[in-house]
Amino acid sequence: MNGQPITEQPSATAALRLGTRRSALAMAQSGMVAREVTRVTGRPVELVEITTYGDTSRESLAQIGGTGVFVSALRDALLEGRIDFAVHSLKDLPTAAPEGLALAAVPEREDVRDALVAAEGLALEELVEKLAGAGRPARIGTGSPRRMAQLNAWARARGAQLETVAIRGNVDTRIGFVTSGELDAVVLATAGLNRLGRSAEISQHLDTEVMTPAPGQGALAIECTTADEELTAALAALDHAPTRVAVAAERALLATLEAGCSAPVAALATWGRENELRLDGVVGDPDGTALLKMSANGPIVLDETAEQRAAALGRTLADRLLAAGAAALMGERAR
Repeated sequence: MNGQPITEQPSATAALRLGTRRSALAMAQSGMVAREVTRVTGRPVELVEITTYGDTSRESLAQIGGTGVFVSALRDALLEGRIDFAVHSLKDLPTAAPEGLALAAVPEREDVRDALVAAEGLALEELVEKLAGAGRPARIGTGSPRRMAQLNAWARARGAQLETVAIRGNVDTRIGFVTSGELDAVVLATAGLNRLGRSAEISQHLDTEVMTPAPGQGALAIECTTADEELTAALAALDHAPTRVAVAAERALLATLEAGCSAPVAALATWGRENELRLDGVVGDPDGTALLKMSANGPIVLDETAEQRAAALGRTLADRLLAAGAAALMGERAR
């Protein structure tokens, strides 16, 4: 013994601490990732529940800005060393790259579509027609200006009676508005309902032509610190390159528009034949009086340049949308 203090090294089998929001959906998503991380690293994973500002605020996402409200507390915990990595819904992630953090993996994307959960299991058109016969508009709840814009535009194009109602709350709360009769339907992300094992409650999957999803919808983001190179490399095994590249295009469009995740902006990148990426972008005002829809295509090979090329495609389409008046439709640029 030389009298020097002994510094314990972390065991190769020590539990990794995964930071997650407390909601049922966040816990379900994090549980899925935890099992995969254990599979690729051989280490157990402990879920660390963290409350974010977005979970406690009673204001609408449009009022509090949306961008980062479900993410900041998790990122703080990472940078302070209270957790080893975090799982986010990628659509909640701000587009600016945070200093000291790495997007270690974007797993394969779930279903990107939005879903209607309606009284009596009716599809959107059936619901609207039935209630028009009763002399009133269909009341559909959503917390998303993006969904409001597209629902109202759909109704205006058909001369249909439809009223969008701003709501907040978890999945149970939102579906409860329908089962209680307070609302006729709500719109939720299909991916979330699938991950919660509640797909049987979906009345209709809304076609992406009617309801283009939010940038990054259906995808998860796994973050850790750049300083933890070993964990960053291990988590990379969960990365799905086609998904990562597709969402890079969507998020570049959002960033160039300088719009937050609560803005009425939609984007979806899809892979076609021969490594061609198609990007659809939508910007509208929530009342549906105007809706801009544009698309762009580009050949992209899945190599080390793929993300940069996808991002360039996103910026190009965003510039076209801005030239056509997108900023005025959004009402304001970045918060």
